[in-house]
Amino acid sequence: MDFLIDASLPRAAAQAIRNLGHQATDVRDIGMGGATDDVIAAHAQAQQLCLLTRDYDFADIRNYPPDQYSGIAVIELSNNATADVIVQLIEVFLQMPNILNQLPGRLAIVAPGRVRLRPTP
Repeated sequence: MDFLIDASLPRAAAQAIRNLGHQATDVRDIGMGGATDDVIAAHAQAQQLCLLTRDYDFADIRNYPPDQYSGIAVIELSNNATADVIVQLIEVFLQMPNILNQLPGRLAIVAPGRVRLRPTP
């Protein structure tokens, strides 16, 4: 799967994703580190990338209808979660092929011990 990593995630996320056999592009590496949510979302759509973020704004299906994306995955952890904890949760998530296969066109809320998939409308 090909992911666009939002700046809300630690830089180590992209390498962890690549280590698990997926493609990952960090927005900071393509000059979009300070881009607005709309610009990041448009890039994910245009490049057919699954957006991976901690920004809960992307979970608003009125503004970001999941069926218009190659997937949106929002990492749900406390604000004081360390980079290591965030990366570990991403690694667990990416080792769930049954969830990843269902992700295109859907919103996933990824939390410790569970993944909630929002069905397409």
